[in-house]
This record gives sequence, C-alpha cells and structure tokens, in this order.
Amino acid sequence: MIPADPPEIGGSSRRGDPVRVATIPFDDAYVDAVLPPDTVRVGPPGEPSPWLDVDHLAEHAPEIDVLHLHTGRAHVAAVAGQCWAETLRRLGIPLVVTVHRLDAPGTTCPVDPVREAHLAAVLSTAEVVLTLTRGAADEIAERFGRTAIVVAHPSLTVPDPELGAERGLVGLRLGRVGAAVPDPGGLVRAALSGAVSGGGRLRVLVDEADARWTGSTVRTLAARRDLELVVHAAADWPAQLQQLHVAVLPEPCGSHSRDLEICRDVGTRVVAPSCGWAADQWSDVVSYGNHEEGRLDEVSLTAAIGAALARPMPRPADREWRNEQRAAVRQVYADVYAQLKDPVLPALRALRAESGTGP
Repeated sequence: MIPADPPEIGGSSRRGDPVRVATIPFDDAYVDAVLPPDTVRVGPPGEPSPWLDVDHLAEHAPEIDVLHLHTGRAHVAAVAGQCWAETLRRLGIPLVVTVHRLDAPGTTCPVDPVREAHLAAVLSTAEVVLTLTRGAADEIAERFGRTAIVVAHPSLTVPDPELGAERGLVGLRLGRVGAAVPDPGGLVRAALSGAVSGGGRLRVLVDEADARWTGSTVRTLAARRDLELVVHAAADWPAQLQQLHVAVLPEPCGSHSRDLEICRDVGTRVVAPSCGWAADQWSDVVSYGNHEEGRLDEVSLTAAIGAALARPMPRPADREWRNEQRAAVRQVYADVYAQLKDPVLPALRALRAESGTGP
C-alpha cells in the first residue's frame, strides 16, 4: 500500500523552472521527507517562520510560487489566522495546508476556539488541503467543509543494524506536565502495572531538556528500582525506541504521531490512545481509552500494555516498501505544486479577492 488512495491531481511535474515553495516550518523532518527533490525550498529558516508575518509576505511574494503550511504547532495557530489568510488572498499566493494535528471534540484536550477559528481561516483559503489519515479527512470535511487528500506518513528513520531490542521492555516517554499529559503519575503507575503483569519491565524516557520536570513519582519508583529512568538526548530518540518491545504514546490530544512512524520503521509495537487516528496510521497499534469525563483510564492502559507484550515483536518495516511509499507521497506533493504554479491561478485569486468573491 502506498498513499491511502489519494485523488488524482494533475499529471507529473511539468518541465521548466522548479517550483519555489516556502514551507512553514522550514526545518522539519516531515517536510524533508515529503518535499519533492526538484523543488526549491525558499527560506530563510528559523522559528517563528518569517512567512507568518504579513509584511514579509507582501515584500517577498514574488519570490515564491506556493506557500505550504503544516499545521500543528502552537505558534502557527496563534499567527496564521484571518488577517494572514486575507493577505495571501490579496497577494494571490496559492496556499497548501497539511493538517497534522486536529483537536477533536470529546478528548481530554478541549477544542481551543481561537485555534479552531484560525484553522478555519487557513482551510477556507487553501487551494489544496492534505492530511495523513482517512479519519482526519472525515473530521475536516464534517467540521470545515473541505475535502482533504489523504497521503501516508512517510518513513523518518532507518533501524540501526547494530542495535537490538529487549523482549518485555516497555518504554514511556514523559515531558513537561500540561494539557497534553495532565497526570504523569497515573500514566507511570498504569504503565508499570501493565509491564509487570505482562512479564516485562518499565523504562521511563525523559528528554534531557525536560529532565528537571521529572516528577516525584518517577524518581521514587526509580530509586526503589521498580522502573528504569533514562535521560536521553533528542537525537537519540529513534535509538531509544528501537530498544523497546512496546512504546506507550501518552498524549491524548494527538491526531497523528511521528513516534508511531519511527516505531514502525524500527520494529517496536505501539500502545496509543484511542482518540485521534493512530490506529488509522498503522493497523498494528494497540489502543487504550479514557473515562467519559476525560481522565486517563488506568485499567485500560494496563490491559493494553499486557496485550501488546503478549504479541510477538514486530519486524522493522520493509525498506523497499517504505522507500516506494515516500516516493509516491513526494509525487503527490510534486503534482499539487506543479498545478498551483500555473501563472493563471495567482492572478485569478487576486482578482477574486478584489471582487470579494472569495478563493
């Protein structure tokens, strides 16, 4: 299976000058994976992206053919709103939006009305909307009235052939306490219970940038040797995942997961929240739930970890298939960009903006 049945968009990239694309963000593993090789990525790099500034847009509009916004980051949601979208329409800059994160009603993270309004503004302006799963595409259609092209999430890493995995080892990554992970103590207790009852052991993984936020529950259990606490560098994250039998994804707000794709690449089983669309990304995911009032269902998580440990360790994803999948995703992006580079389109959009008829 290559991308998930994307609609046909034009033909192959047309000959001539390469398409000049400004991506938001500029430096990003996903953007690097999906950007067609004959595309020119227009900078400058840095966050927040200067392309989120309306003055920068107005000054540098002639330098790009397409602007591609990848949603999901807080600073993007805070800036890319109605004024920004109106500026794009006025300038006639074709916009592509890939929806990575989509907070769904009924999760432990309630929908932010400001973020929702900003997302509605950019989706109404976009010439093309893409997302990563059919479930997210259905949600976008229901809430925003836009049809999204579904493209698979491509490979982000290659397994280290010198690195082995430990059967029974469960990994749980913790960071700063917040809306995404409001009860790390509950997560740790449930994960530890699931690991032990399944005949394994628990390793809590903390990025070195977040080490000082490690909670007292984790430190106490580590001191008693009930679990292992590992502080790792960000660059070592794929290697940390490769050493596990099971990786627990803790965030109940996430729509899609990069960590899941890394686990698929390196051969680690995933336990993920049932909200969002992790199971749409990879059918081999074991899901756990929350209580109706939004609290973590510790019993569900414990059971999910036990079920995951009872399954054999998955093999790393076939590299030939993953390479073919990434090439197919890049071709979808190339076709979209080539279609939007047509010089008639920006002029038409500017004319519509002036006449008030919308995109």
